[in-house]
Amino acid sequence: MSRILDIHHCPPTYSFMFFTSKSQYFITNHVHFKKQQAVPSSLQAFSSEMGLDHLTERCSFSNKVKGEEGNVYDTLPHVRYLREFQKDELIGKVVMVRFDSNVLLGEKRDQQAKLFDSAVLTVKYLYEAGAMVILVGSWSVKTNSKLRSADSVSAYLSSILELRVVPVKSFLGRKQPTTENSRTQSIFLLENLSQVKEDVANCSRFSEQLCAGVDIFVNDAFSQSHKVLGSTVGVTSFCYASLAGFQFEESLVQLKNAFGTKKNPYIAMIGGGNLVEKAAAVHYLVSSADGLVFVGNMAFQIMHALELPVPRRLVEVGAFTEATRIIQFANSRNIPILFPKDFWCRNGHLKKAELVPVHGILEGWSPIALGPNSLEEITTLLSKSKKVVWIGPVKFDSAIQDSSGTSILVKTLRKLSQRNCDVTVVGNTACKALMGESAVLSSCNIIENASVVWEFLKGRKLPGLIALDRGYPFSIDWHAIYADPTQPLLVDIGSGNGLFLFGMAKKRKDMNFLGLEMNGKLVKRCLEAVHQSGLKNGHFIETNATSTFRSIVSGYPGKLVLASIQCPNPDFNKPEHRWKMVQRSLIEAIRDRLSSKGKVFLQSDIEAVALRMKQQFLKYGNGEFTIDHQEEWLRENPFGVQSDWEQHVLRRGVPMYRLMLSKCREEPKFKHYLHIV
Repeated sequence: MSRILDIHHCPPTYSFMFFTSKSQYFITNHVHFKKQQAVPSSLQAFSSEMGLDHLTERCSFSNKVKGEEGNVYDTLPHVRYLREFQKDELIGKVVMVRFDSNVLLGEKRDQQAKLFDSAVLTVKYLYEAGAMVILVGSWSVKTNSKLRSADSVSAYLSSILELRVVPVKSFLGRKQPTTENSRTQSIFLLENLSQVKEDVANCSRFSEQLCAGVDIFVNDAFSQSHKVLGSTVGVTSFCYASLAGFQFEESLVQLKNAFGTKKNPYIAMIGGGNLVEKAAAVHYLVSSADGLVFVGNMAFQIMHALELPVPRRLVEVGAFTEATRIIQFANSRNIPILFPKDFWCRNGHLKKAELVPVHGILEGWSPIALGPNSLEEITTLLSKSKKVVWIGPVKFDSAIQDSSGTSILVKTLRKLSQRNCDVTVVGNTACKALMGESAVLSSCNIIENASVVWEFLKGRKLPGLIALDRGYPFSIDWHAIYADPTQPLLVDIGSGNGLFLFGMAKKRKDMNFLGLEMNGKLVKRCLEAVHQSGLKNGHFIETNATSTFRSIVSGYPGKLVLASIQCPNPDFNKPEHRWKMVQRSLIEAIRDRLSSKGKVFLQSDIEAVALRMKQQFLKYGNGEFTIDHQEEWLRENPFGVQSDWEQHVLRRGVPMYRLMLSKCREEPKFKHYLHIV
């Protein structure tokens, strides 16, 4: 079952009704509730197989997040999880784990107890499965004041893992530990990444050297998902498989708890500033919440758009248009937007703060805290909610923390959590405010890294997430697709407009044909053609075959007898992406799923591409692939059916470079499937 965020845009259980004073454009604190039909939840429970008792729900995530104007963002793709990976495939493999130092090395474990337990479980699970584990991360004295060197970090990790962790002194050109001594030396820790510029730059060469000799990459640093790092993104191009660890998975559960569950009334409390940068995220919150409360500098942008007097230095450049759109959208949904009615302000010449109404802030005065009327209005609104998400700090000056106002809000959240209200707190400053209230801390959904959440709410793809292998998310009813799903199967990877597969399917009724193609428009056209022609032995799937080939073909009832890759399109302008399609993970998946004596057909009009495909299949085929002909390249297409690009190339008089591989040397009874001339 998939673990992708399922956000349904359904009518809420309750909606807010508010009134606007046209003379002042001021939203009052009179809130009424209109009861509507409840929406059933789509979340399903499950029990963890790995002893992760805190993972009590399997997230029924959908990878679609809808914005204000109906735009759809693939922000959370299907990823492959460590718990779903075959355990016997870990035996003897070299596995690199990118860990989250703030979780695994942090001094305050109680605040992130679930994540800490999950991070420890990732390493222990791999070790106990028989893998050689290499840890890599980024840390500083801010993470833990006692950890200043790799030796101190390895000693600390040894104590919490109860396993020996040995520091390795160099990334580049290091000698890879051998499997024979892995049990005596246990787990290895690479150098600190914090000062490595190549990691931040996602340098391809650095990533390749970093994971030299590594078979499997496990990302357990969800807090870095919004960044493009060599240690989280770049390394996935050079490993057999890339998986999400238990802590990464737990973080996705937290994201689901914050934004995937439906409880109404739902109030989003937004702190901090930078409205221009976060406008898309605020628009999403307007589209999903039943009310918004601004408790930081963004409030001044809303006030400015409502033509309330705001000191010029508090107005963000370019924020007026975005604030106006937010107000208009909230009005169209008939939900309230609350902002402070009064502030404690300080003048540079006066040490004592004074209480000032919202319309009375003068130039030279600085708001430092929420006033009593503001806090009363906010707590009144929150007290009637069933779900609260608080993201961003409650302060207006980066040098001053609003301890009094924050304390009142924390106490309000404590009461709400005791009344079965779902409370989520996002961001370091907001999370620290909860530390003194253990009752709130234990009952709240805590997400310390706000950057990842803001990027998700903006509808942007998280690079560290989409870099992981995706398992095909849907259960395929092969009997509904093919008249006889037990027939031998040919899979064309990168099927394009399907000309090759349609020709093959018409020629060989005793075989089934499947095209895997990333271009959704092409797949849609092919499926329409299948339907119109009544074809019963051909089908197409929109997917990234590099990641999903194994999971798709594994469920097929019959045998995979042939896989073809024809004319993959390399990007010669970006060398690191040049061979993006034919990677080790795809080759090994083909090798593992291909039946005995099965065939692989490769061709390209670019000799360098064909040559590299040949080398990669022979290299990662584990000795199971052999060339099926004596000449270097096949002169003719062995099937007598050409793809559209092949026809285009031949019409220009340009040669095609063709190659047929066999999974074994002998092929006595197999040619009747493949001799299609």
